Amino acid sequence: MQSDRPVGLTKGQGWEIGVRRTLPLDAVEAWEQIMNLLGLVWDDGVGYERGTAFVTEDDTRAEIISYEQGRLIRLKWQPSGADDTSTLQFRVLPAKTGTTISVHHEQLKSAEQREAMRAHWAGVLA
Repeated sequence: MQSDRPVGLTKGQGWEIGVRRTLPLDAVEAWEQIMNLLGLVWDDGVGYERGTAFVTEDDTRAEIISYEQGRLIRLKWQPSGADDTSTLQFRVLPAKTGTTISVHHEQLKSAEQREAMRAHWAGVLA
């Protein structure tokens, strides 16, 4: 059965986008890049857990939903000036020639916001 829904529009969670890139980095380097991008200091001794909230230097607000050290961070995400939160997830996956970083962004409000975030995350991973 074919859906009349446009690509990226979910049944109940709004719009979503996924972007992946395999980079010539090891998993530790990839994880450090993600944590730096989010404005977090990655440290083996720091315990990021569900409910941990933070504000970055550019006033992006976030709250951790799920965290697996070196592998996954999923958070409620609200950039400065945005009216609503969305859900943002980064995964680090082993690859034959480095490490794949996967970005999944959901609960976006429109096709336009979806396209803007697709371009943004593709640019970040380029």
